Amino acid sequence: MDVIAMARELGKALQQEDAYIAYTLTKQNADNDPALQDGIGAFNLKKMELQKAISDPNRDQEKLSQIDSELKEIYERVMNNPSMIAYNATKGEMEKLVNYIQAIITGSANGEDPETIQEPSSCTGSCSSCGGCH
Repeated sequence: MDVIAMARELGKALQQEDAYIAYTLTKQNADNDPALQDGIGAFNLKKMELQKAISDPNRDQEKLSQIDSELKEIYERVMNNPSMIAYNATKGEMEKLVNYIQAIITGSANGEDPETIQEPSSCTGSCSSCGGCH
């Protein structure tokens, strides 16, 4: 079997993983959540309103602050929506799995032993950008 055929088989196997199945289900739930979709739409409209207000040569700082505050409120509502929370969690797990697979492939291409390649750390080394050690 050539390497491209093996990659296709890997893709099929990936789609059978629990992380992939959970991700696709939560994505579908998020896409079908009317409250979440309304919030995302409101966020995008408010963001465009803010961009327009920023580019206005006669911009009103008070108006900019008000729009920015409204944008942050909408963002918080969207991010605290249960469908969005579930989606982000499963998306993170899926990205973690894909990054691990990528590390194995890249390490192998660089001559490392595929059996000894470890899961990449998500630690940047900067505690200021960290959500906490696990």
